[in-house]
Amino acid sequence: MKALLVLLLGALLCLDSVSSFQCYTCKSQLSNSKCLTSKVECGDKGTCKTDVIRVVGLFSIISKSCEETCDPSFQDFNVGNRNVSCCSSDLCNTNAAGSVRSSYGMAGGAAAGVLWVFLNNKL
Repeated sequence: MKALLVLLLGALLCLDSVSSFQCYTCKSQLSNSKCLTSKVECGDKGTCKTDVIRVVGLFSIISKSCEETCDPSFQDFNVGNRNVSCCSSDLCNTNAAGSVRSSYGMAGGAAAGVLWVFLNNKL
């Protein structure tokens, strides 16, 4: 009987630790490393949110939090962009990476550079 109670208690503890998770938190930081020092318990219905505002060639402003709801988005401006990402596992908002669209822009720029060199050598 005691063994059954110990197993039941262990199972309940495991269920509780699986349903709650933590997120990194910070507000308006210029470095992602400063956003990895503070953690908050989100509970079973929260979402980790990372909001990165990049000013092209100058700096990024990073904010991380635990939110009840989160809508991922990407906005492109003339002088930078804003990327909001969401995740829902333990400490999943570790990095402050840009969106996939930024990497497409870099790939497109590299391809245009190669094409430019190729066309200049042909003429």
